[in-house]
Amino acid sequence: MRKKRISAANIILACFVFTILLPVAVLLLWTVTERWAWPDLFPQVLSMRAYEGVFRKRGMLSGLFLSSIMISSVVAALSAAIGTMTARALVLYEFRGKGLVHFLSVLPFMVPATVFAMGIQITFIKMGLNNTVAGVTVSHLICSLPYAVRLMMDGTAAIGDRLEEQARVLGASAVQAFVCVTLPVLVPVLLSAFSMSYIVSFSQYFLTLLIGGGQVRTFTVVMVPYLQSGERNIACVYSVIFLGVTLEVFGVFEKIADRWSRNLDTEFYA
Repeated sequence: MRKKRISAANIILACFVFTILLPVAVLLLWTVTERWAWPDLFPQVLSMRAYEGVFRKRGMLSGLFLSSIMISSVVAALSAAIGTMTARALVLYEFRGKGLVHFLSVLPFMVPATVFAMGIQITFIKMGLNNTVAGVTVSHLICSLPYAVRLMMDGTAAIGDRLEEQARVLGASAVQAFVCVTLPVLVPVLLSAFSMSYIVSFSQYFLTLLIGGGQVRTFTVVMVPYLQSGERNIACVYSVIFLGVTLEVFGVFEKIADRWSRNLDTEFYA
């Protein structure tokens, strides 16, 4: 029975791996494909034209990456900070309107992106934030914040406030107890919230296009039109770059969180 369970688990795992790796393999193959007509199993014509075309625009790509990274980093930092404070309020305190605040914190999950973008564009036009970097940043923040709040709520609930209470009993102020006791333990969760918010912001297309009005250009604003056109090989090159950046961000924060957790364990048990 145990062998059957193990083999079934391996089969399920293999199916998941296959469903992930197969699209990536096809994506990589399309980057060097010039012509691939049905019903042939393999491409008829291979070419490096897509890579050459993207490489010729490396100056523009550098600017796009810089703009995207700057906006996404600001959004991620604000999401992590606001998400931490919101999570602490919802998990550790009781106050009037707590249910409403919790509902509003997850509301962007339930509102379709198109509806949200159209509604917020009207508001931003009246506020003078349309076609500006600030407007794009705020709109990205609204979409990214629920992810950060949800992650930080789970982390805050797992840690609790007992360590802070002990620090307060020993004479620490509320700020000192949070900064010196709770915050170091929350760092891995903070990094997860930061990276998730970063990716959500980095991948926004319609919202950036509508609120930015074409004045604020990011990597996705340039990439997505290729996906909708007939230049599939160029679109796949951009998609590979986007995939690489995403994996690199997650990898960097995963290593930082792992190293921080090990150092924290060493400090606690030294």
